[in-house]
Amino acid sequence: MKNLKFLTALLLMSVLVFTSCQDEIDEEMGDNPNTNSATSPTANNLERTSRYDGSFDDFLDGISCSSILLPVTATVNDTQITIISESDYNLVLEILGEFTNDDDSVEFQFPLTVRLSNYTEVQVANQAEFEEIMDACEEAEAQAEDAINCLDIDLPITILTYDVNVEQTGSVVIESEEQLFNFMTNFDENAFFAVSYPITATLSNGTTVEIMSDADLQAQITECLVNEEAEEEAEESADDLNDILVDGLFKVDAFINAGVDTATDYTEFTIDFANDMTVRAENTVNATVSDVEGTYEVASEMEVFLTLSFSGNASFELLNKTWEVSSFSESSIELKSSTNAAITLVLSQI
Repeated sequence: MKNLKFLTALLLMSVLVFTSCQDEIDEEMGDNPNTNSATSPTANNLERTSRYDGSFDDFLDGISCSSILLPVTATVNDTQITIISESDYNLVLEILGEFTNDDDSVEFQFPLTVRLSNYTEVQVANQAEFEEIMDACEEAEAQAEDAINCLDIDLPITILTYDVNVEQTGSVVIESEEQLFNFMTNFDENAFFAVSYPITATLSNGTTVEIMSDADLQAQITECLVNEEAEEEAEESADDLNDILVDGLFKVDAFINAGVDTATDYTEFTIDFANDMTVRAENTVNATVSDVEGTYEVASEMEVFLTLSFSGNASFELLNKTWEVSSFSESSIELKSSTNAAITLVLSQI
C-alpha cells in the first residue's frame, strides 16, 4: 500500500513539475529555439505526447492514464471473464454493447498489475488502491498535465543538446516514446535542447502532419486538443440521445425533401427504438398493416449521427439515411441528411 502511494505521488509529481517556472532563464533566451529548458513549453509538449497511452482499455478500467496488464479476471455485467490477451477484449465489448441504456459494471479480481503513464508497473491489491490511481489520473487531467493522445510524434527524431553558453554539446536520436519520456523527465535543468526539425506527427484521425518548429508543434497540439474535446462532447451527446430514443415513443413530425413535407405518410405510425439497436414502426390505426422493422445506430465524430435502416415499407425506406443531429431534446429530435442538408426529418416524442 505504501509502495502504491509512493508511486501514485511520483506520478503526480512527474506531471506537475513541468508547470513550474525557471527564473534563471530570461525572456530573450526563451525565444531562442536552442534554449529549450527542462521546464519549457516544448519540453512539456514532448513529455506529454510521449507518456504511456493507457486509453485503449478505457472500456475496461475507465482510466486513460494507465492500463491493466493481462491476464486479468473481471465480472462484467454479472458475467465472469478471464482476459488472457487483447483479442479477448471483444468478449467484454460484446457484453457491454448488448444493451445500449443499461448500467454497465466491471468488477476486478485483485491483485492485478497496471502500467502507469510514466511507464511504471505497480501491483494493485484491492479496489481502494485502484481508486487511488483513478484519483491521480483525474488530478492530472484537471491540471491539463495528462498524456496527449491526439497527436503522436513519428519516431525517430533527433534532439540537439546545448550548455548554458548555448554551445552544442551533442545530439540524441530518440527511437521510442518511452525513451523520449525518460529523456525529457531526466533532462538536466542546467542544459538546453532543440528538436531537429522538420518532424512529422500522426493525428488521432490518421492524418500525418509536418511540423517545422516549436511554435508549429504547439499549434498542432492546441488544435488537436480542441478537436478531441469536441469529439468527447459529441460522444456524450450521442449517449444522451440514445437514452432518449430508447426511453421514448416517437412519431414523424416533419419529413422535408425537395421542399415538400410528406409527414402525412407517417401519421398512423409510432416509432419505437429498442435498446438492442432495433426499431419498429407500428400502425396504431389499422391493425392489419404489418409493423415495419428496422435497425438504428447512434454514432459520433465531431457531430452526432443517427443511422436508420427500415425494410418492407417504401415510405419508411425513404428514411434510410445517415442523419446528422441538428438538435435534440426529450420532446423533439431534428435531423438533416449527412449528404444533402435540404433533406430534413423531425421526430417528436408522443
